[in-house]
Amino acid sequence: MSDPIHAVCPHCGKTNRLPAERVGQHPDCGACGQALFPGKPVEMDDARFQDYLRRTDLPVVVDFWASWCGPCRMMAPQFEQAARKLAGRVQFLKVDTDANPGLSQRYAIRSIPTIALFQGGREVRRSAGAMTAAQIEAWIGA
Repeated sequence: MSDPIHAVCPHCGKTNRLPAERVGQHPDCGACGQALFPGKPVEMDDARFQDYLRRTDLPVVVDFWASWCGPCRMMAPQFEQAARKLAGRVQFLKVDTDANPGLSQRYAIRSIPTIALFQGGREVRRSAGAMTAAQIEAWIGA
């Protein structure tokens, strides 16, 4: 039996503790009853971002984007596809840089789209530029 993991519900924000072997079984939140791993990126704002990173044990991939950015719009379906494939193993977040300039400044986002990988609440890797789903998956696994 492996150690339990903590996963933050993308719907209500509550932290759920579950056995690691249950992650792949599509668990629901103990507080609100909705899927913990919906298989799609979660829109995140400045108010919830740090708390979310701090409370989840899973790796988190963040897409820093803006609605006016052509490459961002082209990459969005690819990011969603990667989120579906890796649901339960990696959490996927999206941060609109126009709506959340504080996060853009805090993480020194200079170009978009930029994706960043966080583990244990800390950024461990980043890449700028649009990617396909396969490239995103390979980049996460690198």
